[in-house]
Amino acid sequence: MERLENYIGGELGAPASGGYLDNPDPATGQIYSQIPESDATDLSQAIAAAEDAFPRWSAAPAEYRAKILHRLARLVEDNAAMLAKAECVDNGKPLSVAASVDIPRASVNLDFFAAAATQFHSEAHATDDRTLNYTLRQPLGVVACISPWNLPLYLFTWKIAPALAAGNCVIGKPSEVTPMTAYLFSRLCREAGLPPGVLNVLHGTGPRIGQLIVDHPAIRAISFTGGTATGARIAASAAPRFRKLSLELGGKNPTLVFADCDWERALDGAVRAAFSNQGQICLCGSRVLVEASIYERFRDAFVERVKGLRVGDPLDSETQQGAVVSEAHMNKILGCIDIAREEGGLVLCGGERVRPAAQRCKNGWFVAPTVIEGLGPECRSNQEEIFGPVATLSPFNDDDHAVAQANATRYGLAASIWSQDVDRCHRLAQQLESGLVWVNCWMLRDLRTPMGGMKDSGVGREGGFEAMRFFTEAKNVCISFG
Repeated sequence: MERLENYIGGELGAPASGGYLDNPDPATGQIYSQIPESDATDLSQAIAAAEDAFPRWSAAPAEYRAKILHRLARLVEDNAAMLAKAECVDNGKPLSVAASVDIPRASVNLDFFAAAATQFHSEAHATDDRTLNYTLRQPLGVVACISPWNLPLYLFTWKIAPALAAGNCVIGKPSEVTPMTAYLFSRLCREAGLPPGVLNVLHGTGPRIGQLIVDHPAIRAISFTGGTATGARIAASAAPRFRKLSLELGGKNPTLVFADCDWERALDGAVRAAFSNQGQICLCGSRVLVEASIYERFRDAFVERVKGLRVGDPLDSETQQGAVVSEAHMNKILGCIDIAREEGGLVLCGGERVRPAAQRCKNGWFVAPTVIEGLGPECRSNQEEIFGPVATLSPFNDDDHAVAQANATRYGLAASIWSQDVDRCHRLAQQLESGLVWVNCWMLRDLRTPMGGMKDSGVGREGGFEAMRFFTEAKNVCISFG
């Protein structure tokens, strides 16, 4: 059984305590590796390595930092098959998804911010004919990047790449639930020639090493993606220390389908938005709101498509829905479905655990894609993030009713609108309380644009130069020419 290692000061090694956590394969329920249970000693070593590396890395030409990041991107591409399989086994998602989405987007993250390092610019203002003000943007120092389990390497690189490009040194903590690709990425960092201490990767649980990272006085900024409750705890810990915070948190995202939509595009898009990665994406459109005049027709077609999704062995190329990430998470999802029934919801399909035909998956953690109707916007199933293959269907009467239902939640991460009325799309995009609005599409991203949530979906923006600015400190310089 493989034992993963921490990455500290350019070296891979065992945790100081010698303690390890079991890491199961969600498709089989069997332990297949172990990860370090890092503690304060490991963190002290990582902080020391990062502080030692920071003066040289921050002073290095942007072209040098870009070259290293580009080299890492090529190594991710060269090792894509290995990384995709590792993520599939670690996470339970279909291999086809890991190979076509997660790993390619990780290399794109690295390439984008490598280029951004050489294009990052600041502002200058001629106040009058004798005075010039300009802004220096300088790296912060040692920063923390804490990434989630649902898109392990994709979101890990999305955080560390802008931090490194801006000249910071990073303490990275991948989720203990899906640690394998971050560990393999650590090995690629050595191959790429990343200077020791620039990136340090510590494995372990959030309550233990995660909290120690957040509380450490040397950490200048924290970028976290995960649940809203955890984000609130991080914010409470960081606030007294005046740390910079970027928190991308939960979502309960609406998909708005209007009668004038392109039917096939809207149907395909709504199914994909609800059930991609077994619904385990914070951007998933789990609340499907449909104009009343087409509701029954759309509902029936939607349910038929969902019933046709193939649940099975993630390693099978034909599989469309893999395992959910853990047994505890599976039980949580099934419990949420029970609550929906208690609230009066009608389960139109799914609603139970699935045991795929593949013998090796007989004890895996699979949940049938589930569609529920008959629940009002105030019901828990439409208010609380389930983060699984569960979608609710509800009708709306007009534009105002659609917006009211869409906004009737404490979350505000993303939304999608399916309509061919351009005026409506622009108007609703302004009215929806969501940090990201897709029109006639879902999950298309341009890394030049900022991304983040409203309300309880977080604070701060990631992506593009917004991410680079987050990892820098702005200093005003005013020069008078006498």
